[in-house]
This record gives sequence, structure tokens and C-alpha cells, in this order.
Amino acid sequence: MIGNLNSKCSVVSYGRTISFNYDYSLSGTSLQRVDTIKDLGLTFESKLKFNEHVDIKVNVAYQNLGIIKRNFTHLTLDCFISLYKCLVRS
Repeated sequence: MIGNLNSKCSVVSYGRTISFNYDYSLSGTSLQRVDTIKDLGLTFESKLKFNEHVDIKVNVAYQNLGIIKRNFTHLTLDCFISLYKCLVRS
């Protein structure tokens, strides 16, 4: 059970300059140090910037827009706006 938990755990340090690199362990197994981590749907970077998170969300919005354009070719403007507001803008 603990081996499975260690594969899901990682260490990230936050700040502008990160000069300390302590080794953290859980039940004698060292934890992996990462620069970005995803928690509750947000992607956090060690420099406290959200560039990667915003890029991911913009790409998902473009994918949803592409789905609407490919699958709904004969839409009225009102229907397109409704789909856009529900799937892309949210």
C-alpha cells in the first residue's frame, strides 16, 4: 500500500529563488522533486506562475471550438452562441 502512495506523492518548492533542496521521504522512500504539480484541477508551477495552466485551458477551449465547427456545420447564430458559451467560454 505504501509503495503505491509514494508513486502519487511528490515534492515541489514554491518561491522566486529556491536555493534549498532537502530530500523528503515517506516510509523510507525518497519522494520525487518536480517543478509543476496538478492539484484539484489547477497546475501550479514552482515559480508561482500559471502560464502552463492557462495554456492547458486555452488548448481545451480551442479543442471544444473545433468540435463545434466540425460536428455542427449548419447552425443558426443563436445555436452557435449557446454552444460557444456552454462549451468554449466556460
